[in-house]
Amino acid sequence: MASPLVTTDWLQDNLDNEQLVLIDASMANVVGKEPITYDSPVLIPGSRRVDLEGTLCDTGSSQIHAFPTEDQFTEEARRLGIGPESLVVLYDNQGIYSAPRAWWIFRAMGLSNVFVLDGGLPQWLAEGRATVAAPVADATTPGRVAGNLDPSRVRDSAYVFQHLENGQVTVIDARSRARFLAQAPEPRPGVRGGHIPNSLSLPFTEVLDGYRFKPANQLAATFANLAPHLKPNLTPNSGHQLVFSCGSGITACIILMAAELAGFEKLSLYDGSWADWGSDESLPVA
Repeated sequence: MASPLVTTDWLQDNLDNEQLVLIDASMANVVGKEPITYDSPVLIPGSRRVDLEGTLCDTGSSQIHAFPTEDQFTEEARRLGIGPESLVVLYDNQGIYSAPRAWWIFRAMGLSNVFVLDGGLPQWLAEGRATVAAPVADATTPGRVAGNLDPSRVRDSAYVFQHLENGQVTVIDARSRARFLAQAPEPRPGVRGGHIPNSLSLPFTEVLDGYRFKPANQLAATFANLAPHLKPNLTPNSGHQLVFSCGSGITACIILMAAELAGFEKLSLYDGSWADWGSDESLPVA
């Protein structure tokens, strides 16, 4: 499959696929949108759960929502029963919110056969499909994959600062435009208002249509309107990189996935994002 997305129809047809590892990557804390709430647990049949704020987060780091270590990822992937032949599908209970973050972690750690359910649980429910109240147990046979982080997929403030003005990197910010312009307060104490100099504003809600991503041609138009110099399918030797940022590295992955759907390559996440940049007084703010 060329797209990083799968549809609810595809998932329904593949629930009994022995290679499928279906993962609920929902987060308890939802920022930047009105959260969808549930009175009781609801999951798609066959789901396992992953904790993006715990077992897939380097809690030993001072950074909020820090990328997991290779060892952390390996331990969690093996608990989930993921092997080299596995077909991993991730979803969340907000439609499209935290599943792209899990997808990028898996991709950055070297797994390519990883996809996101377009529309997630809300789309599944809207179509009247079956649900369960509890996840399946941990895999009886541990998985056989190991995390191997590709550093080009995850950047830090030093990398972003180094490339602020050389024209080789474009930073795109998924926060609301009000936060980008320092017209709304930051939700975390000690974090300045504003944005990274020369970065572009693309609130993550603008790449979504209801619970799902907008079609690829609409996403391509969104990026073209954002900045005429952004061209998909850049030549391998161009060196131009798109770096995605948000509050703490979660919703940035939504617009990162939108860029891939629109045909862009050379994509990376600024892990830590504005919570990291905005709290460091040595870094410039626009």
